[in-house]
Amino acid sequence: MTTLADDARLARRIADAAGALLLTLRDTGLFDGKALGAAGDRVANAMILEALKQDRPDDAVLSEESVDDLTRLERSRVWIVDPLDGTREYSEGRDDWAVHVALAVDGQAAVGAVALPALGVSFDSAAPPPLPTPNTPPRMLVSRSRPAPEAVAVAGQIGAELLPMGSAGAKAMAVLRGQADIYLHSGGQYEWDSCAPVAVALAAGLHVSRIDGAAMRYNQSDVYLPDLLICRAEAADDLLARVRRLNPARSAA
Repeated sequence: MTTLADDARLARRIADAAGALLLTLRDTGLFDGKALGAAGDRVANAMILEALKQDRPDDAVLSEESVDDLTRLERSRVWIVDPLDGTREYSEGRDDWAVHVALAVDGQAAVGAVALPALGVSFDSAAPPPLPTPNTPPRMLVSRSRPAPEAVAVAGQIGAELLPMGSAGAKAMAVLRGQADIYLHSGGQYEWDSCAPVAVALAAGLHVSRIDGAAMRYNQSDVYLPDLLICRAEAADDLLARVRRLNPARSAA
């Protein structure tokens, strides 16, 4: 019988293989700029879909790079994939991009693997690393191009240093790696941006929620999932309260 730990190990193998493929593609020098990003998206997506078709043929798949088959809504187990999270960073030769392979079970992020190929590291929900010592002052991750207003405001209130970074997966894993302590995002995302990082973060014992405190839900008909908070459990109540004070309309249903 297949267990969630088996699924997590498979997710990591697939994410690592896709990451290696993306590095090889970039190293060929055959593509550059947007063409490199487009080629990376297509190649990694095709490989991941074939691997899932072979090893989990009875499960549904939701991928950023594939047409959405809404029959997935009738399924309990749905793989949620971002073959190249941080396409721009990948195209620019940066290291803050990722491969996300996750499994949602009954709407929950049950399994996840996040590979950071350019850094040579990967993480999965079956064997998350121990949490490192918090930074002093705390460090808060924000988008390179569109820092969330709530994040900037809260960082100012608590004296946190802002750390701009690309991919959502790279930012979430930066909390696990000890580079930062808080990932507060409200600028718009989709299920594939967060499902794998959320599964790994939850397995590591971090707090994960919407910025109104609501739970993250996956395999929904509308895959837009615009905001996210990942932080240490002991900091969550204070951070959520600060967001609510900034915008009282943001309260959990």
